[in-house]
Amino acid sequence: MKIPKGLQPLVDDGMVDIVVRKLKSGKEASVYIVSCGGQIRCAKVYKEAEQRGFRQLARYQEGRKTRNSRDARALGRRGSHGRRVQEAEWKNAEVDALYRLAAAGVRVPAPYLVHEGVLLMELVCDAVGSPAPRLNDVDFTVEQARQWHAFMMGQIVRMLCAGLIHGDLSEFNVLLDAGGPVIIDLPQAVHAAGNNNSFAMLERDVNNMREAFGRAASELLDTQYAREIWKIYESGDLTPDSVLTGRFDRDTSAPDVGGVLRQIDEERLEAESRQRRRDSAEAG
Repeated sequence: MKIPKGLQPLVDDGMVDIVVRKLKSGKEASVYIVSCGGQIRCAKVYKEAEQRGFRQLARYQEGRKTRNSRDARALGRRGSHGRRVQEAEWKNAEVDALYRLAAAGVRVPAPYLVHEGVLLMELVCDAVGSPAPRLNDVDFTVEQARQWHAFMMGQIVRMLCAGLIHGDLSEFNVLLDAGGPVIIDLPQAVHAAGNNNSFAMLERDVNNMREAFGRAASELLDTQYAREIWKIYESGDLTPDSVLTGRFDRDTSAPDVGGVLRQIDEERLEAESRQRRRDSAEAG
């Protein structure tokens, strides 16, 4: 096939020998099957900001550390250099997340390198060597739904223990290879500790998995894994081996409004007393 413009630098530099075919095109990037030194791999060519359909980028990038103070200042001013920094960080974020998550035992494609805004990584394949299907393209049994849902909850926990939340997890970015689910598409990965939207992102990821697998195993629709996971995480007790139940008991007790108001009055009276003592000391 004709070499896409985004892949030409990798061909020119000898990193890609042959572009086999386009695998998919999405809101963030186009993905191609390529040959590199006789190995079949996957090349993800990121779209520029004006072409990308991904919205509310700032919500996802909150809490990420920029590589140097000059870039941090540029991001704050939002000028042309700041936009270039933002684009570069968006494109580097996925490979950073892939390396971190692979080290944490999360099933993600193995990353190889990023060059000229293109990510080279493992091509995830099924049992016969064809590109693995997405979860939304697969019909599964009730037992498979239960098994894969439990596995995905464990993967989400491992991600959170590594400090990351996928942020856009759904049946469209989970592949099924011979060993089960593989998580893909991570440029928007959320840094859990520094992002005010962390729980909302986690809850959406978890609930998307609940809905996907709940179509086959309806009892999953009544689970509350997101709140259970987050509660354990906030307590500092979350580990990759944490045992989950899918249950979460909300605190339904009415707030003690009267007690709060009494506390406020007591603090006010104490402050007024301190001020009177200061006034008396100054007058004397």
